[in-house]
Amino acid sequence: MHQADDSKPANLPRRRTLLAAALTMALAGPGIARSRPLAQVWKDPSCGCCKDWIAHLQAAGFEVQASDTGNAAARARLGIPQKYGSCHTALIGGYAIEGHVPAADIQRLLREAPRALGLAAPGMPVGSPGMDGPAYGGRKDAYEVLLIGLDGTGTVYRSYR
Repeated sequence: MHQADDSKPANLPRRRTLLAAALTMALAGPGIARSRPLAQVWKDPSCGCCKDWIAHLQAAGFEVQASDTGNAAARARLGIPQKYGSCHTALIGGYAIEGHVPAADIQRLLREAPRALGLAAPGMPVGSPGMDGPAYGGRKDAYEVLLIGLDGTGTVYRSYR
């Protein structure tokens, strides 16, 4: 007659399942735990409007890592033509974001996931996020957010009037 092997714990299948789940999460890396999109931002250390734009992103649910090294090298590395330049550059979800682009446009970009370099709000348009504080007295200039194609050309993604 065969005797039961009491040397193995009764909960071995449960332990294996838990170990497999833990291993899966460990191998997936820190990205699996990130519920908020990460924005890597390059800016000048003394730029107040950049700090205000970062606060706008954080209020919209983005996690931000800022580098106070200026943004010219980041813009060039990400392939954004100088003519679309602004005071800060970001990398979010694999897309370059140049200037005071509203968070809603970035969220739309991430949802739609077009084949593009990213978005730009060239210059520093008054009334855009980060350029809309009390110092501007409620002024809002018209501006456009451009979708920058893989070839560096820009098309209107959204107009603000």
